[in-house]
Amino acid sequence: MARPSEPVQSPSGQPRTAFDGVRAFMLTSIAGYLIAVGASVKIIIFALSSAGVAVSGVLQVLSSLGGLALATGAGVMVYKLVQVARRRLLWRVRRKLIVSYLLIGFVPAVLIVIFFVLCGWLLLTNVSSYLVRSSLAELGNRASSVAASAAVELERASDRTDATAILERHRASNRQRLPGLSLAVVPIDPKRCAGQNGGRSALSAVLRASPVTVGEWAVGEPPEQLPLWIGCDGFAGALAYEVGDATAVDREATLVVRAVAMSPRSAGYAVVADLPVSETVKTRIEEATSIAIGRASLIAPAATPLKGQARPVAARAAGPGEPTPIPSVALLDVYDWPSGRAEALPLQIGMSVQGIYHRLSVTQASIGKRTFEDLLIYWLLGVTALFLIIEVGAAATGMALARSITGSVHELFAGTERVRQGDFGHRIAVRADDQLGELADSFNLMTASIEDLLRQSAEKKRLDEEMRLARESQMSLLPRGPLEIPGMRVAAVCVPAREVGGDYYDVLPLPDGRVGMLIADVSGKGMSAALYMAELKGLILSLSQIHQSPRDLLIAANRLISEHLDSRSFITMTYAVIDPAARTMTYARAGHTPLLYLPGSPASGRRVKILVPDGMVLGLRLDNGERFSALLYEATLSLGPGDRLAFFTDGISEAMDDQSECFGEPRLGQLIEEHAHLSVEELRERILREIDAFVGGIPQHDDMTLILLEVDGGQRDESNHG
Repeated sequence: MARPSEPVQSPSGQPRTAFDGVRAFMLTSIAGYLIAVGASVKIIIFALSSAGVAVSGVLQVLSSLGGLALATGAGVMVYKLVQVARRRLLWRVRRKLIVSYLLIGFVPAVLIVIFFVLCGWLLLTNVSSYLVRSSLAELGNRASSVAASAAVELERASDRTDATAILERHRASNRQRLPGLSLAVVPIDPKRCAGQNGGRSALSAVLRASPVTVGEWAVGEPPEQLPLWIGCDGFAGALAYEVGDATAVDREATLVVRAVAMSPRSAGYAVVADLPVSETVKTRIEEATSIAIGRASLIAPAATPLKGQARPVAARAAGPGEPTPIPSVALLDVYDWPSGRAEALPLQIGMSVQGIYHRLSVTQASIGKRTFEDLLIYWLLGVTALFLIIEVGAAATGMALARSITGSVHELFAGTERVRQGDFGHRIAVRADDQLGELADSFNLMTASIEDLLRQSAEKKRLDEEMRLARESQMSLLPRGPLEIPGMRVAAVCVPAREVGGDYYDVLPLPDGRVGMLIADVSGKGMSAALYMAELKGLILSLSQIHQSPRDLLIAANRLISEHLDSRSFITMTYAVIDPAARTMTYARAGHTPLLYLPGSPASGRRVKILVPDGMVLGLRLDNGERFSALLYEATLSLGPGDRLAFFTDGISEAMDDQSECFGEPRLGQLIEEHAHLSVEELRERILREIDAFVGGIPQHDDMTLILLEVDGGQRDESNHG
């Protein structure tokens, strides 16, 4: 029986995946059948209802039964999943002890801490909201006092000039206390406040034409009349004016504290005082309450138009040495001026816990230099620190105890599993001088007796595996899949002589649709050549994006490679840049084997030409690269339909038979001429077969790499095929 920690095995012996388990549950269990049937019934009923069929009677009963079956099957499935998770999680004794400690000690402690943090947060938020509302209410009371005082003095005004002078005097006297204050006198019906003695004043007749206003009125337009919802006792409250896009869901708003004072003895006018909650006002509120007022958001559409496009500024950031304000939201009651409807306005605030606590405790008696609340805070901090120390100590003690109890058992279990898997070199650490320690020592003596017999086999297996991985890694550096060059057909092959080799070829996409073709051969074989080959790949990938000329690329590559290449090693390479649009190939050869070129035009005689431009191998530190640059020649070849090119390394041309005779370039060229009717893939396989037949049973002594290119548009002689 498989252990819970191991993957469940299918009947075929392969590990069963989660999908296999779900499929088996759905196809072999009653709960799976219930889920399938219930889901099918619900889908059919839904489709019928979507088609307009009335779901009633039998269909409604079937829908209810399908839902019941679906719920029952899902419940059973969840129960089984919980059981499987519990078995896998709690299979180890150590996990059981840790989970027990978490459920008994750690989780309740964390919940208690979260509870008190939420309580403190709720209390702090409510206090902060109260302080903000109280501060704005105090501003409203001050504005009401100014409006009432101006209303009394306006009884003596006989014309608009007198009224303006009175309002300006009141505004100037309150400029420092109420920055941004604006005042207006609007007409009202003398009969509006019935029961008060008096009559129409001279000023009321003047106000019929237009109200008298003073101040900036920077946020809203001055009111021209008094809404009917305002009573004879006046009004003091906050208004919100919309900022920005009126169609947005969450729109910014700016606040204005407005107060209204009725004229004494129903003289036919009322005084309106507006105080915008500007940055200066916000700063004063913050200095008085330690609450920073930030952005306000309108939920319902604003009924009062905004004057200008001023935006409220976010709450002031904490300066150096100041505590960082805690962000929160306070709900403020604002009024719609035309209708008097009260709405909740979300107002962003920044709370300073230290500042709020300091302002709440300044009135308390002190003991020396500390208040009684300060002493309580210190006690609370001490208890909190002690609680954290106890929790950390309990956690560390619980973990250590669980580890000490289960460590030896786990080590023995892990050791037996390693031995069962064939690892006889595993040793158990003996950490205790007790019965479990003696058992661990006996286990070590048992495995040590057969370790020497398996050491050599394991070492050989390890080396073979490393070489296999090295071969896979090297082969992954070569192009994968079919090679594609626009307007050409390409076939390539690389066969290392050992597990890894030093041959390298690649097809590099270049700007402007051009393609780089590279073939290289690192001197030597084995791991050192493979490492130089990997280094060469990264270097060429970088240089191909910098140099467009093959000659410039090889010069740069020689300069870089010669600095790091071993003095006994060198690299031969041919690099070509193919321009499909221009049907040209520009190439340079650094000591590499020649290129074989078979023209596609019958007029050329269809004879293979050997292309051998001058060039010296890379990596020789003869000088600073002057000799390499002087000997390197770059050539350009015009390509026509049906032209063929063969790039190859010396492992192809120098393949030897039992008489030490090389395969040779002439024989390779003759094969390309004779089998020009074959595709490049078929020609590649034909060449490899001919080489195998030539060398017979002689082991391969060098890496073999071959690249065949054919320009599209050539006509093959199908009569000679085969």
